[in-house]
Amino acid sequence: MLCFVILTTFITAGPEDPYSFLGTFDTTLLIDDSGSMAGRSWREVSQAISIIAPIVTKHDADGVDIYFLNHKSTDQGVPAEGIAPGGYRGIKRAATVNEIFDRVRPSGGTPTGIRVHNILKPYLAKVEKEMAAGKEVKPLNVIVLTDGVPSDDVESVLLSAAKKLDKLDAPPFQVGVQFFQVGNEPGAKEALEELDDELSSLVEGGVRDIVDTVTWTGGASASEGGVGLTGDGILKVVLGSIVKRLDRRRASGEVRRSARS
Repeated sequence: MLCFVILTTFITAGPEDPYSFLGTFDTTLLIDDSGSMAGRSWREVSQAISIIAPIVTKHDADGVDIYFLNHKSTDQGVPAEGIAPGGYRGIKRAATVNEIFDRVRPSGGTPTGIRVHNILKPYLAKVEKEMAAGKEVKPLNVIVLTDGVPSDDVESVLLSAAKKLDKLDAPPFQVGVQFFQVGNEPGAKEALEELDDELSSLVEGGVRDIVDTVTWTGGASASEGGVGLTGDGILKVVLGSIVKRLDRRRASGEVRRSARS
């Protein structure tokens, strides 16, 4: 309940909506449903979605898209329009996001790179086609909720996407990929931070920064095993990969993993 109080207070405080910039993006949630997510990590993702879903559904006029790493819907997508298959499209109600999540059970590996590639490939093809025709494409904000280290090569996928966007001279916020880590998987925080902090250094001359990471303890209070997400923390989660001043900020719910057993 406290999380919702914090969220409501933050949204309604002040004359301006701090999340209004989200309205210029298509938001996609990519949820890690691997076997390691079972138990506490799955519950923490459920908490996170309860906080994030009301914000992203409110600010995406044509609805958010939801994908899972392993579970796939029968939806064929619309590759020509930049939309990958296997997801749930155009979700406009936070309750529906929660309902979809509740129907899925964690199992399988952590093919983060494959799924990010599946989502970005048709979108980047559309960007290339539309830019060649002198048209603009609505930017894409991908929020990945995960507990651990990918079992495949997500680094190469992100690097390839950043290179392509640079080659196309696309706007700097055309694509953002936000990794929101829950759980206490050994080495996960460090691996995700490498994607955030070191990706551009892998190419001579550097590439654009399209990645941000947040780690979260979960819970709305210390008694629940966490410190909760304040307004600033929520801002970083939903906008950190596309607003660079938020990328550089440490979120309120972040902790050093050594602080947890």
